[in-house]
Amino acid sequence: MRIVVAEDSALFREGLVRLLDDAGHQVVAAVTDAGALLDAVRAHRPDIAVIDVRMPPTMTDDGVQAAHLLRREMPGLPMLLLSQHIEIRNSVSLVTTGAFGYLLKDRVLRVTDFLDALSRVAGGGSALDPDVVSALLRPGDTPLACLSQREREVLALVAEGHSNAAIAGRLVITARTVEAHMRSIFHKLHISDSAETHRRILAVLTYLKSL
Repeated sequence: MRIVVAEDSALFREGLVRLLDDAGHQVVAAVTDAGALLDAVRAHRPDIAVIDVRMPPTMTDDGVQAAHLLRREMPGLPMLLLSQHIEIRNSVSLVTTGAFGYLLKDRVLRVTDFLDALSRVAGGGSALDPDVVSALLRPGDTPLACLSQREREVLALVAEGHSNAAIAGRLVITARTVEAHMRSIFHKLHISDSAETHRRILAVLTYLKSL
């Protein structure tokens, strides 16, 4: 894959570039701020952009804001956001567009998990960090309160971007059982019949918006 990397920390940026090179990918640009990210993506048209949430010029949510702008300009561009801490509130709307991931930076150190997430997002799927999902899946006075513990586990894995077959393998249950849990989740969250992919996104958004 041809990849643009946007990360202001020199140490982390160089480590990420090395990891991607070793995995057989081509980093076409490695930049340090949001403006340079926009220029690099427009110039290179990469297969995916890996973007730090906090970067210059303001060191707040410049990466997220650049991602929103790129999504408007290039709706099909896969993007994988990285953050040191859980800061997903301004990223929720990007989940609905597909080809989007949000990982904590610690996940990069788990090379297999990171490269798997990168491939899923580049292929048009989604990848949310398990720690992000765990923080979001808090029982209480939210629409999620009606879900069973197992249903929350299934929904967490859906949010990470896993297929029903992959979820079945992780939870050591059958794919048919996963399908039954998904039907129950759709029913309890009042998500009407529509395309399967669309329903899964709506289910994920229900708890993202419960923050």
